[in-house]
Amino acid sequence: MNVFETLLPGVLLLEPRVFDDERGFFLETWNAARYRAAGVDAEFVQANHAHSRRGVLRGLHFQLEHPQAKLVYAISGEILDVAVDLRRGSKTFGRWFGARLSGENHCQLFVPAGFAHGYCVISESADVCYLCSDVYRPEGERGVRFDDPAIGVAWPPGEKLLSAKDRALPLLADAKELPA
Repeated sequence: MNVFETLLPGVLLLEPRVFDDERGFFLETWNAARYRAAGVDAEFVQANHAHSRRGVLRGLHFQLEHPQAKLVYAISGEILDVAVDLRRGSKTFGRWFGARLSGENHCQLFVPAGFAHGYCVISESADVCYLCSDVYRPEGERGVRFDDPAIGVAWPPGEKLLSAKDRALPLLADAKELPA
């Protein structure tokens, strides 16, 4: 597997080894020992799968009391996957990193705890899977606005389809609670 460090400490872009032949392909999406050796030191306890259509934007989310590290990949379609550093005192606080993840490139993004996470669907539709290091607790979910100019994520052009909850998220400067 190829591992690419990003400008955000702990956020890794992973390119698993893909075995292609006339039948199709095979790849490991998770192997605890191999990923730990690559810098992904998380124990995943929950797996999620979301299907969304073009323009759907989910995020930017984080968990408070039970922060989640995430390993994200698209099994079909293409997304722009984004991590935003929300760790107080971090030299990269408020900065973001984004990567295109697709069913074609098989890349994965590791998002450590302490980062907000979100993605936007670029293709007609996309199936996105992500492993989480803690279970989802709705009472602890928080977020910041996807279009916060202080963060400045360069989302793909076009209309964005957001949930009412995501449309109501605060700007980073107005967020009352951030991850520990």
